[in-house]
Amino acid sequence: MYVRDAKNREEVWLLDHIEGMGLDDTAFRSRDYVVAVDERSGEKAGFGRIRVHKVDDGEDLCELTSVGVLEGWRRQGVGAHVVERLVELAGDQEFEDVYALTDEPDYLSQFGFRAVGEGELPEKLADRLAAKRENIAADAVPMRLAVERFRMPQRLRDRFKHAHERDQEEADDTSAEDFGIDPDSATYKYDTG
Repeated sequence: MYVRDAKNREEVWLLDHIEGMGLDDTAFRSRDYVVAVDERSGEKAGFGRIRVHKVDDGEDLCELTSVGVLEGWRRQGVGAHVVERLVELAGDQEFEDVYALTDEPDYLSQFGFRAVGEGELPEKLADRLAAKRENIAADAVPMRLAVERFRMPQRLRDRFKHAHERDQEEADDTSAEDFGIDPDSATYKYDTG
């Protein structure tokens, strides 16, 4: 598995999955995206975007957005490595901070992102947050990461090394044990039969 820059010919694929996952496609440009690819099968597993906001009277801003992982590849560190690559790209472009406007703050906090008060947001991102809350994610939270403070949890790095596409049945196959329930000793509220 590796993460690379998206190719122009992947626009339709990206847009289909962005729409299917209900992600943000505002000002879409395929060249802003990276794609996670399984080197064995060549299958695409996930994607994400760095969006640069030009500011007339100050420093440009960098936003991490539209990170998505295909169903069969979830919970295997794919999204984490997409985030890592995007943060690396931001650093390569000499951004000190990366912002995210997300409805999954717990996910991003494991990489070092921290919640930011709305009053601390640059005006351009405050406007973007309002639009995102209105159109895409009503409970979006503004977050910021100092690029040099990014950290990758080892468990996600290990999962990524062994990532493989799961079929739908495997991906959806949950058991009582997954919820900490011992099926041999559990009792049921209703007659099961």
